[in-house]
Amino acid sequence: MPTDCSPNIVLILLDQMRWDCLSILGHPVVETPNVDQLGHNGVVFTAAYSSCPSCIAARASLLTGLAPTSHGRLGYQDKVPWRYDNMLPGVLGDAGYQTHCVGKTHFYPQRNHCGFHSMDSYNGPNNFDGSYFNDYSEWLRERTNGRLYERDHGLSGNSWVARPSHLPEELHNNTWVVTKGIEFLRRRDRTRPFFLNLSFHRPHPPIDPPQAFYDMYKDRDLPPVPVGDWTAEHDVPVDDINAWHGRLPRERLDRSRRAYFAQVAHIDNQIGRFMLAMKAMSAGPTVFVFTADHGEMLGDHHLFRKTYAYEGSAAVPLVISAPGGSRGSFCEAPTVLEDLYPTILDLAGVPVPGAVDGCSLAPFVLGDEPGERPEYIHSEHSACYNATNAMQFLTDGKEKYVWFPVTGREQLFDLAEDPNEERDLAGDPSASARLERWRRRLIDKLAGRPEDGLSDGERLIAGKSPPAVRADLLESLE
Repeated sequence: MPTDCSPNIVLILLDQMRWDCLSILGHPVVETPNVDQLGHNGVVFTAAYSSCPSCIAARASLLTGLAPTSHGRLGYQDKVPWRYDNMLPGVLGDAGYQTHCVGKTHFYPQRNHCGFHSMDSYNGPNNFDGSYFNDYSEWLRERTNGRLYERDHGLSGNSWVARPSHLPEELHNNTWVVTKGIEFLRRRDRTRPFFLNLSFHRPHPPIDPPQAFYDMYKDRDLPPVPVGDWTAEHDVPVDDINAWHGRLPRERLDRSRRAYFAQVAHIDNQIGRFMLAMKAMSAGPTVFVFTADHGEMLGDHHLFRKTYAYEGSAAVPLVISAPGGSRGSFCEAPTVLEDLYPTILDLAGVPVPGAVDGCSLAPFVLGDEPGERPEYIHSEHSACYNATNAMQFLTDGKEKYVWFPVTGREQLFDLAEDPNEERDLAGDPSASARLERWRRRLIDKLAGRPEDGLSDGERLIAGKSPPAVRADLLESLE
């Protein structure tokens, strides 16, 4: 049971937010003063990565503490039931926490609470079995007498096309997440601590910030997007509003980027609104965790969306503050989303049940001596937009090795010298020893997965991609 000193926990999870879109990290355009404040009060992790950079698998890692190969989701596939023991909200609930989620979950079935005691659910326009009740859509309908629908602006849910929202700011989905979060604070059981997940759907498309924030960013100067020396295959004209790659005219791309930054700024503003409510209600000692499931390429290297190994897609923001913990520090230790499961439980004083793949970050947060940790992290994604896009990568935050299992192509980036990944060193003879060292690491990593057939312990074996969902997981659900 929780004690009088057990902290509340607020997990702020964004969908498709780039790691670099924080002004505390020196972003030249976007302003995030409220998340920056969390960083000044805690620890900013500068080498945090998604376990599998798309929505479902990444969230499964965060909520189970398991790597994709352990929980069975190696890519993106809808309509696969979530049935895991000891999911984070359930463990905290069993320990005496009141647990609530507002916003996007990507669970299936869509009203599955996955251990949360209560939920205000939003999963975009998806209604897979025809019976899903979208709490935000109903809320919006009630407040506009059915006159306005979220997608009346005509934007697609996976597009680079951007424009301001047609909705008043107080009715925007970002605002709704915090409105319902504050409502939870008012109605919560004050005899016990709470775990609240504020799960924003944005800045995932549609890129539709409120008009006021769109106007704040529409004329801002932008740095050029990075384009690597390895991007020739993606340097083609964009021919689809939902394109995953291609070269957009500068004006269109810049409009999309500015609107994306405006969307991030609006979310930050709403986080500030939530913080004010927390203070006004004297909520008590609280752990804050701010992160995302994955990033967004946003035109970098002529790529859009996610599922790639590159920084824009695979790196995520991570800020953690805890009562009595470190303040204003930056941590370069490589981390991955499954690390958050044991971290949150440690900070809550709740034992980690069973075996997990993640390693707690609590020592970094509390200023203690960290124990032994992996030198690097592993991430992967099965084929998604194109059959050859399946990838595996390793990084220690200073170098990154990428392997494409279908084609056997390798890439090597020196992130310390080339943080935008503009120079592929895989073909550079002077980097051959570094390339071999990373290749050997991935050979050893994948050798423990004989079912994938990607390594025999001696070499990497190209020619196929692991499935989006392992067959044994699907069989266990039948």
